[in-house]
Amino acid sequence: MSRTASPALVLGALALSGLAACPSHPPTPTAPTEPPVRIPPGCAQNLSGEYHHAANAAFHYLAQDDGRTLSLTLLRTRADGGVEQAPDPGAISLVLNRTPDGFRGQTHATGFNVSGTPCPVTFPTELTACDSGSLTLRTVSSTAIDEACQPPSSGPMPQRVEHVLRRAAPSPGAPDAGTPDAGT
Repeated sequence: MSRTASPALVLGALALSGLAACPSHPPTPTAPTEPPVRIPPGCAQNLSGEYHHAANAAFHYLAQDDGRTLSLTLLRTRADGGVEQAPDPGAISLVLNRTPDGFRGQTHATGFNVSGTPCPVTFPTELTACDSGSLTLRTVSSTAIDEACQPPSSGPMPQRVEHVLRRAAPSPGAPDAGTPDAGT
């Protein structure tokens, strides 16, 4: 006499073996991880300090870096060629963040339309290189605005150019805020 297992018995045995393999408690959900920050080499260090534009030393910037955001503000230039430590009200400022997409942000400035009306303008900016003595920024060299202080709806895309900012020599007795921390 041949013995064959009934389909119900086989399915029941499979179900029991599956239950025996289940853990006694549900798995703990894991927190979503943030994507890694991708920035150019040397840009993880504290970049705070005073910088001047390599092509035009009359442009001085004060940089403040909290480890995530780098803010640069154009400083007021005195008639004697010196620099005021207070930022010029309404001056050009840059705010850049260390992100998974790079060291990116915006430049904020005041432009003037054809009739001479001051207009706030912003345009994308990114930090492309850092070393102990300079920062390299990529941004547009100019932007157009219409009478309503808006970018034109058509026309050529603004061309991006690189600007190098060189770290100013620290004042005697002043700490160098841009010195990398140990281990960075």
